[in-house]
Amino acid sequence: MSFPQLVPTSRSFDAGDYPVKAFKSQDGAEVRILYGSKRVGMSLRLSYQNIPDASAKLFIEHFHNSKGTYQQFTLGDGSGAAALKGWAEAERWLDAEAWGSRWRYASAPQLDSVYPGISTVTVELVAATV
Repeated sequence: MSFPQLVPTSRSFDAGDYPVKAFKSQDGAEVRILYGSKRVGMSLRLSYQNIPDASAKLFIEHFHNSKGTYQQFTLGDGSGAAALKGWAEAERWLDAEAWGSRWRYASAPQLDSVYPGISTVTVELVAATV
């Protein structure tokens, strides 16, 4: 089952960083060593406000089918991920796949009932290297 193809009402992205270790000598000189070629620690928070419960259910199903926070997944199928829509450069800069990673859930989707039949869903994802 693919990640639900709904466009979020808001998005928060943390670009992470490359794995770097800094060593400082007694005289204050610093040496930095790069320990990998892939950016790590990326996170993506998506909010879907006031969506029908049938759409909110898709996130719970996807979380269940992904074995919770265990399995990695992509946000789209190559034709563009709806979760990244709204910014022209999103496919290049916001997608974990562009940096050699895939997404996984950081925690279970949070579902808030707004009124009968309408919910707000918040999804928190972290990038995992493949």
